[in-house]
Amino acid sequence: MVIVDELRALNRQQGAAFIAALLGWTLDAFDFFLLTFVLKDIATEFHSDVKQVAVAITLTLAARPVGAYVFGRLADTFGRRPILMIDVAVYAVLAFASAFSPNLVTLLVLRTLFGFAMGGEWGIGASLALETIPPKSRGVVSGILQEGYPMGFFLASLANLALPSVGWRGLLMMSALPALLILFIRSQVPESPAWEAARQTRVAGQGVSFAKAMKGRWGLLAYVVVLMTAFNFFSHGTQDLYPTFLRVQHKFPAGTVTALTMVLNLGAIAGGLIFGALSERIGRRRAIVIAALLALPIIPLWAFSTTPLMLGLGAFLIQISVQGAWGVVPAHLNELSPEGARGAFPGFAYQLGNLLAAGNATWQAGLAESRGDNYGFALAAVCGVVAVVLALVTWFGPEAKGRAFGTAVGDAP
Repeated sequence: MVIVDELRALNRQQGAAFIAALLGWTLDAFDFFLLTFVLKDIATEFHSDVKQVAVAITLTLAARPVGAYVFGRLADTFGRRPILMIDVAVYAVLAFASAFSPNLVTLLVLRTLFGFAMGGEWGIGASLALETIPPKSRGVVSGILQEGYPMGFFLASLANLALPSVGWRGLLMMSALPALLILFIRSQVPESPAWEAARQTRVAGQGVSFAKAMKGRWGLLAYVVVLMTAFNFFSHGTQDLYPTFLRVQHKFPAGTVTALTMVLNLGAIAGGLIFGALSERIGRRRAIVIAALLALPIIPLWAFSTTPLMLGLGAFLIQISVQGAWGVVPAHLNELSPEGARGAFPGFAYQLGNLLAAGNATWQAGLAESRGDNYGFALAAVCGVVAVVLALVTWFGPEAKGRAFGTAVGDAP
């Protein structure tokens, strides 16, 4: 099997960098998605409604670009490894602290700060891994790395089984778990070889300015931000309100919600593995387009079925599409990134797209509530439109598959 063969070919240092990046994104997503399971519970305790509490998701997403830029620039200057450890510690502490919120305002502030720290992890982790592994392994590793996101969602759905016993505060306390990753990074993970090589060409501690690295490439940044806006509408529009869709519209008990969410994430993981590896053969753009358009015929089954069995089948298939497209993103963005800005560029562009899509959860909740809590309609509307937009934006954009890392500063496709 291609995926297994590629992973076996990684040496110890390459494997450690890959595992650190995967676990970092998995646990980051775990902390993020824990909140999505308890929107209704928080609303009840704080005498609010789901739409108001969902603002926490919007603020988290909105703060992520700032964190991506700040932590990314630090990683370009001081190295991927130390900044990744700091970032993991900060987001774990802030997510844990949100469990002790005395009111909705405090919760919103803490989730905003959590979003700042969360924004830094993806770009740094992806650059650390993809700069360390051989170019021929990027497609496979990219597909697995990005599936840390649904893996985190999967773990959060398992944690949700404890909700009746521990309450929403106890569930959010589980956010402290990612802090354990720091020990692994500190003891096992080397610095990025590409970053180490680039350091030899500049004065120690003096990173190349973002503006210099981006010279002549601002149009590329604008394009990637548009691309990532479509991507973020695609993922958040099909995931963030899915547990609420099951609980409120279908009135399923917690066990059924958990089971269907787990099925959803199994589909997501499968999609990332399939299309990440496929992108190494057919190209990044073509793999994304095929995955995105695959969603269109699945939407009726996914959003408008009425039984748990059919809803589960729809959720599994739709996430093969959504996360299949996403599985190509780490490799695609890192290959498009200008040298000297790879710590910041992918994550910053990704999170700016998140910022532009940050109002999705609030807007979707409002659309559903305006139609008598018809969350299925809201989910379907976003997914259908965005799948087409994503395919078009991708198809007419650039690609740099197989690009060498560690070339001259500012070099880009």
